[in-house]
Amino acid sequence: MTRTPRLAVVGSINIDLIARTTTLPRPGETIGGGSFTRLPGGKGANQAVAAAALGIATRMIGAVGDDADGALARETLVAAGVDASAVRTVDEPTGVALICVDANGENQISVCPGANAAVAVQGPDSADAFAPGEAVLVQLEVPMAAVVDAARACTGFFAVNAAPAAELPEEVLQRADLVIVNETEFAAMPALHGDGAGGAPSRDRDRDRTSGGPLVAVSLGADGARLLRDGVEVARASASAVDVVSTVGAGDAFCAALVAALISGVAEDAALAAACAVGAAAVADERSQPALQQLGAYLP
Repeated sequence: MTRTPRLAVVGSINIDLIARTTTLPRPGETIGGGSFTRLPGGKGANQAVAAAALGIATRMIGAVGDDADGALARETLVAAGVDASAVRTVDEPTGVALICVDANGENQISVCPGANAAVAVQGPDSADAFAPGEAVLVQLEVPMAAVVDAARACTGFFAVNAAPAAELPEEVLQRADLVIVNETEFAAMPALHGDGAGGAPSRDRDRDRTSGGPLVAVSLGADGARLLRDGVEVARASASAVDVVSTVGAGDAFCAALVAALISGVAEDAALAAACAVGAAAVADERSQPALQQLGAYLP
């Protein structure tokens, strides 16, 4: 790695209520004999904690409620080395994710946003405003207005984890350096597919993009991941074979690792390989915020 840059993660902060059963229930079905855990989560918080664990100076921009869950979420971020000074306390309760996980690590998730609906990106005069050149990572578990405001305010590397799948405003797509999706999300977002013919160079603020659209990372689960630029594959990486405990935090760990590697000057193919290695480490951990090593441990 050539540098250790600063990263701001704008996103959700939840408490995960996790039920583990042998199989996932079908509609109307009750599955007994499960086990239950209550752990800090939320796509934004998961990615911030992972980035900090990988060695990136990271801060979190989000919102929690004035409740015990909010206090736990904030304390967990700080304990992980994340700057939580821009996490606001609001009147709504802290967000909750109801998660069912089966014996193979597959999951079903229902999210109740709560305080996450109040997440906002402050103006340029705010003490919490993005620093010049600060990298920004956002997801779609917060209001789209916050994502748009982040795109407008960011002057550094701008990455969007487009999950849950939703149509991205053209302004966000034009600003994004990197969009990260899984196979299902990619299929639901044709604007990411490109035409395969390359694009005209564009310049946005202080960065010089060499193609017409963002770099698109598509995670493929056990099959690894691929990187596309204007619909053309530019890198592919395989996934390590591991015993799967839970896939809940794997996608967020993958996102954090890919962004961390790219903003640290790692080549695209090596960055993708490292992200897949981090994702594999994550599925071996039951937590949404798994224990990780420094980024260098995962580089090929």
